[in-house]
Amino acid sequence: MNFNAYLNSLTPDFTPIVNHETLADYIPVDLSIYQSALKEVDTSSSKVFQDYLTQYLINSDKKVAYGGYLEERNLYARSTYFTSDKENSRNIHLGIDIWCPANTPVLLPLNGKIHSFKNNQNHGDYGPTIIIEHSLEAHTFYTLYGHLTLSSLNGIKIGDDLEKGSVIGYLGDASVNGDYAPHLHFQIIQDLEGNRGDYPGVCAVKDLAFYAENCPNPNLLLKLP
Repeated sequence: MNFNAYLNSLTPDFTPIVNHETLADYIPVDLSIYQSALKEVDTSSSKVFQDYLTQYLINSDKKVAYGGYLEERNLYARSTYFTSDKENSRNIHLGIDIWCPANTPVLLPLNGKIHSFKNNQNHGDYGPTIIIEHSLEAHTFYTLYGHLTLSSLNGIKIGDDLEKGSVIGYLGDASVNGDYAPHLHFQIIQDLEGNRGDYPGVCAVKDLAFYAENCPNPNLLLKLP
């Protein structure tokens, strides 16, 4: 069984990663360069972007917006953290984003243990981040949770065992989460390549083949529609 098929087998049904357990609460959102509605939105402003997402959810009568795996976005053009190397500018998103209010609890989708954690403070970076190691059957892999509150890093230790469904943190606001509207960046990683508390969540086109293989679609676990 290849790794993608293995991931898909781990959670037969929808597995919430924030504390909204009803699929009726969720709606996909397109934040790609092809979304015409975003052309009128100042995505460099976390406040303006948050207002856009809030209105999107109100109009849809939903509570959580999600999506973004391998989505090409203009959202990162505001930060030199992604654009300082013009030939390797990074704008392809490698995880799923779950957009909902600050302080929403984040839930673990599988049993695991804390591998590492860090406050990644570059503009547009993850802010407070936790990486969980999962050793299940013959596979070891990692899940990354970015854009958390600072308090999410308090009192935790490398090696702490955590059970599926446990709260591992809370969504941070723009003051701590890299200057974004509140959301969770959730990413699956096969090989951390020696990283601790951090791993690229956005890549350049030239590196896409590698990262698409190393970071499979998180929806294989979550099973959002």
